[in-house]
Amino acid sequence: MTATRGTRSLLGVLFLAAATVGVWLLWLGRDTQYTVDAQTGATSGPYEPWQVIGCVLTLVLLAALAGTRLSPWLVAPVMTVAFTTAWSWQAASSDDSGLWAVGAVLVLLGMAAGSTVVCLAARRLSRRPTGRPS
Repeated sequence: MTATRGTRSLLGVLFLAAATVGVWLLWLGRDTQYTVDAQTGATSGPYEPWQVIGCVLTLVLLAALAGTRLSPWLVAPVMTVAFTTAWSWQAASSDDSGLWAVGAVLVLLGMAAGSTVVCLAARRLSRRPTGRPS
């Protein structure tokens, strides 16, 4: 029984890592173009607000689902490392200033905090009794 549980956890972790990278790729991974306002010269991007919102909501859903199936102490680090690595790989390859490292730390902290809170809450809610004892 332990080998089966361990195998299921390993497969779950591998799937979660792949799904997390997939979320990054779906919402943010293909957009590398910055927008320059012709009037002000201000640069923004590469992501539009709707992309970031969609990415965050998808990550919340993924963390919640994973938190009901896997240990939150696996979910949070796997999602954090997978997403931060994917984001950092792209950012480092397109940034000559070195500021991508600051962004990577912020992504790491945000992913760690967010995925931990969401998967712990989902785990707690999924373990609650559904009704009154008879």
